[in-house]
Amino acid sequence: MAAKRVTITLVGDAKEEYLKLKKIVEEERKKGTASSFHQTLLRSIDSKISVLKERCDYGTQIPKSQVPAKYLAYDVTNLWKIDLSGYWRMIYTLHQPQRKGAEIEIMEIFLDVLDIVDHPAYDKIFGYRKK
Repeated sequence: MAAKRVTITLVGDAKEEYLKLKKIVEEERKKGTASSFHQTLLRSIDSKISVLKERCDYGTQIPKSQVPAKYLAYDVTNLWKIDLSGYWRMIYTLHQPQRKGAEIEIMEIFLDVLDIVDHPAYDKIFGYRKK
């Protein structure tokens, strides 16, 4: 079986949210806060990223007909979500380089995390309404 190499990149809003969260957690730790929602959320994100390195299809695939326009700017052909702690969501897409010719020994998979959002923002992006 061919080896698999997974490259995970946080892009756009996901990168911004992740860096903001890391800064908050760093400040909390400097002040001596040992446990907080922010720290739990950061651990949850880091944990899920580790899982994705082993299993790219770990999340729930979103049907193509339900892909919000916001993500079409990234030319996504597939979209996935993972539930994080505190009802947050991580949205990502997978893609592989197109190769022709000889058999590929190392399969490359690129995973772009597009968003890290709380539940109300997720509902708004996907057009879900409160009942």
